[in-house]
Amino acid sequence: MALIRWEPATELNTIQQEMNRLFNTFFDQPANSTAGARRWIPPVDLEENGDNYVLRADLPGLSEDDIKIEFESNVLTISGERKSEQERNERGYHRVERAHGSFSRSLTLPEGVNPDAIQAKFDRGVLEVTVPKPPAEQPRRVSISVGDSKESTPEVEASAQPVTSAA
Repeated sequence: MALIRWEPATELNTIQQEMNRLFNTFFDQPANSTAGARRWIPPVDLEENGDNYVLRADLPGLSEDDIKIEFESNVLTISGERKSEQERNERGYHRVERAHGSFSRSLTLPEGVNPDAIQAKFDRGVLEVTVPKPPAEQPRRVSISVGDSKESTPEVEASAQPVTSAA
C-alpha cells in the first residue's frame, strides 16, 4: 500500500481557489453594465437539415431594428441590445430578474458558404437565419497512363462517380 503525505495548506489553497471561482461567477459584471444587471446571453439552436443550416435565437422584447447580422470570413455573428425597462425608485425596492444589455453570438461555418444566399426571418421574438450549405466537391477520377515514357503526364477529368479500387 502506498503512503501519501497529506498537506493541509495545499488543500486549503485549492478550496480557496474554488470558492473564488464560484463567487466570481455570481458577482462579476461586464464593464459597461450598471450595478445589479446580469449579462444577457440569448439561447441559440443550430440544426442541419437537407441543404441548409438553420439557426434559431430567442430574442424576446427586441425588434428587427435592434438586431445586427454579419457574415465575415466564414463567421456568422448575431448581435444586438435589449434595453432596461426598469424605472429608478428611490423610496422602495424593486425585484429585477430579466437580464438586459448587449449580446453577441458567433458561429464558424464551413468554407464556401455564399453570403448572398443567407436569409433571416424575425417573428414573435424568434430570429431564424437560414444558411445554405456550400456545394459538395465532386470526386475527381485520375486516369493512369501506361508505359515508360517520361514525357506523358496523367490526365485529370471530372467524374460524378467516386473512385473505387479493385480488391
